[in-house]
Amino acid sequence: MGGTQGHGLSANKWGVIEVIIKHADDKGKRLALLADLKKSTLLDRRQKDWLDDELNRTRRGIEGEREAAFYIDSYMKDKQNSVVLHDLRLQVDGEVAQIDHLIFSRMLNFILIETKCFNGDLSINAHGEFSVTYANGKAYGIASPLEQSKRHERILAKVLDQLGITGRLGLKPSFYHVVLLHPKATIRRPDQKTFDTSNVIKADALPTWHQKWIDESIGVAEAFTGMLSVRSVDTIKEWGEKLLGQHRPADLLSLPDFMAPRSAPLKAAEPMPTYAAPTPRPAAMAPAEPDIAAAPVKTTSAPDEAIRKKLICAACGVKITYPEGKFCWNNEQRFGGFQYCREHQQAFSGSAS
Repeated sequence: MGGTQGHGLSANKWGVIEVIIKHADDKGKRLALLADLKKSTLLDRRQKDWLDDELNRTRRGIEGEREAAFYIDSYMKDKQNSVVLHDLRLQVDGEVAQIDHLIFSRMLNFILIETKCFNGDLSINAHGEFSVTYANGKAYGIASPLEQSKRHERILAKVLDQLGITGRLGLKPSFYHVVLLHPKATIRRPDQKTFDTSNVIKADALPTWHQKWIDESIGVAEAFTGMLSVRSVDTIKEWGEKLLGQHRPADLLSLPDFMAPRSAPLKAAEPMPTYAAPTPRPAAMAPAEPDIAAAPVKTTSAPDEAIRKKLICAACGVKITYPEGKFCWNNEQRFGGFQYCREHQQAFSGSAS
């Protein structure tokens, strides 16, 4: 289900209008980049550790979002009064909100869903603090996904206001926050009277939670207010499309500055072989050999397809830095999908001009 973006205004073969406006972006390019960088021999310990953590986080994130999307889509696909957007990234006033899943209804109730996929047991204490205990018995504190979702709400509210998405009579949207965990996750909770964790649930419990939320949270007074705000099905789908238009995908090739690979160490000059001294000629000395390394090299044969998209110069075969590779990726038509070191980028440009 990853990688495509659905447009919810079309009806399927049974005449039911699709409510899934957007699916998750394809993050395969990110995984490929990280896996390829792990093969580099130019990385120090800090860079290797970061790569391992980032690769694990990315894989777990994709797995968690895919699992959650399956349950959300299965439950919501026939509910014509709501629309769904997965993996929505909004950017406004220099701030970014990465909303894993967003559901909103004709009554302008917006449910922001954060998905988490841990390799350990989740604990929440009476102060609303989250921690994860791993198989080795060590526990680590983590940022509260509920507070994270509330920060996303503030940015989403700005976007909705800019798009003019309001209820009738100018009534503002309402926001709710849910954390979805893997169906096999273990959750240790405090007493509900000290800190309410009813919105931290396993993904397969979403239908039960949603129905209970409707029964308990949408009371008579709020339902009456909601009826004043209610919009048509066509209107909320148009709003879903507007939000889709505000999606700003993350740069999947972005890396922190400290991840730039170090330059390859210079090889020591090989000693000249020893020969018997030749008899000197009285004539002029033989001309010196040209400085080959200083002259641009133009390859006459096609680069090896095996190194396409890798941090290897297609001309001289040496490892190149990430900025050099990214420059070539961003100029694919110019370099034919291959990467070149800075020297051979110039030589390639000269031969192409």
